[in-house]
Amino acid sequence: MGRTFWRAFIHRVAISWRQHDGFNCPAYSGTATIYFIKFFPNYFMYFLEGPLLDGLYWNTWYSENSTSIHKNSSHIYYENLLLGVPQIRQLKIRNNTCSIYPSFRAFMKGCYGQYHYINEDKKSFGFMNDTEWHYSTSKAFSPWHWGLIGLYSSGGFMFTLPKSKEKSSEKLAYLKRNNWITRGTRVVFIDFSMYNANVNLFCIVRLVVEFPATGGVIPSWQFHSVKLFRYVKYYDYFLASCEVIFCLFIFTFIIQELIKMKKLKKDYFRDAWNWLDMLLLMLSVFAISFNVYRTVEVSSLMENLLSDSDAYPDIYFLAFWQTRYNNMISVTVFFAWIKIFKYISFNKTMTQLSSTLSRCTKDIIGFAIMFFIIFFAYAQLGYLVFGSQVDEFSAFQNCIFTQFRIVLGDFNFASIEHANRILGPIYFITFVFFVFFVLLVSSV
Repeated sequence: MGRTFWRAFIHRVAISWRQHDGFNCPAYSGTATIYFIKFFPNYFMYFLEGPLLDGLYWNTWYSENSTSIHKNSSHIYYENLLLGVPQIRQLKIRNNTCSIYPSFRAFMKGCYGQYHYINEDKKSFGFMNDTEWHYSTSKAFSPWHWGLIGLYSSGGFMFTLPKSKEKSSEKLAYLKRNNWITRGTRVVFIDFSMYNANVNLFCIVRLVVEFPATGGVIPSWQFHSVKLFRYVKYYDYFLASCEVIFCLFIFTFIIQELIKMKKLKKDYFRDAWNWLDMLLLMLSVFAISFNVYRTVEVSSLMENLLSDSDAYPDIYFLAFWQTRYNNMISVTVFFAWIKIFKYISFNKTMTQLSSTLSRCTKDIIGFAIMFFIIFFAYAQLGYLVFGSQVDEFSAFQNCIFTQFRIVLGDFNFASIEHANRILGPIYFITFVFFVFFVLLVSSV
């Protein structure tokens, strides 16, 4: 269940979205974001009522026969069981959260600024007869969402779609008639989860639609393909035995380090390798703890899902922390490989790298200071000159990464020249000259 497979679902939804009359947008691309230039709330509701429902509810085979023996169950792409029901959530901000210039106050009755948690509107609105009209808080471990233009809280005005496509369409039509999307809406989340038994993988999907204060919409999406059922095949049980052995090694390693710490006392903390050992121990203990927590939490989630199939299974927070856990494991493995230097330091040949770096430390620091003075000067120049027109220079940190790409030969000179026909070529030529021919060549 690779990433390409899941992009196919978005491709189907995106193409359907593009084909709506009057929707002015560029061609679909495989990147993580599609920017729509012309947008009104009714177009977004069209997407919910049309392409989204078509993509979520696969109830019949191509021959019009049912795809499942269970009533009102959907198998997306005929192989991926839709778990529970999808959830739609929005976050709003209050009116008058920005300042209007006095001369224009007579023309504008309201002002809705950018999203910020402090400006969040939590008051009930509309008919106030169901959850979509009342603000709901989230569970304690639910992570905030870092979008393309903001950081969003985990609460909001939320509701779930029914199991059948017909009732879901009626629900969305009801919300459209009663203006569930308002001027204060800043983001809408569409969350659902799937399980593919063929490969024993869960896919937790989040479709995000951000409403910037400038107008329009910026859609994006997240996919978390994770293996939550750890022990299914015989090979999985072999991995379980390896995990038990790993736990025994970590327990023994902790005892050895405690004995060593008690023996050396303060001298123990003067060795950099000991600090690396403590870091590896802490990461390993956290990994073991998370494994236990994940197993217990998945069992609880599955029990709740089986007892109430009409509820939304909140697996997103578990998938979010699973990806962070994978990142932590990668860092742990990296430092474990670095630790090999500790055990081969007795060999003079193996210590050439560390001895060379220690002898030229002063020269490296001096060169780095000169390099980054010029580097950051050009980054600031690029941000001020091209920031409003070239995406690679839209933020100062983007300028830094863009210039590193120029150093490696990956650049788009045409966009720089198009943004400023005079300063663009001057910036590029002088940057390449100073970085390549003055700094890098002189350092050699």
